[in-house]
Amino acid sequence: MLLLVAAHNWRARDGPFLEQLGCCDPMPNSHGEKVVGINMERLRHWLGTGACVSRPAEKLLGLAGFFPLHPMTITGAERLRKARAAEAARASEASAGPKEDAEE
Repeated sequence: MLLLVAAHNWRARDGPFLEQLGCCDPMPNSHGEKVVGINMERLRHWLGTGACVSRPAEKLLGLAGFFPLHPMTITGAERLRKARAAEAARASEASAGPKEDAEE
């Protein structure tokens, strides 16, 4: 379980925090969905007071539609799409087997 929290920037990452703003379960449920819960009202409050957002939180909030999509999210999706296409091409070539020449 991952937590989205408001904390002082001088505190340790896993140290005490001021307020829990949300949580994320990275393991897909029975429907293949990753569940995220965020208190948007409190998030707006903390951002209004000048709080900074970490890069992982910025990516998550971009996927949630709170911020614009982070550029690395788009780049990662493109890399994953290319890797899956290459893997599918290799799998289709392997399943087709070696081709015999018609002239022999």
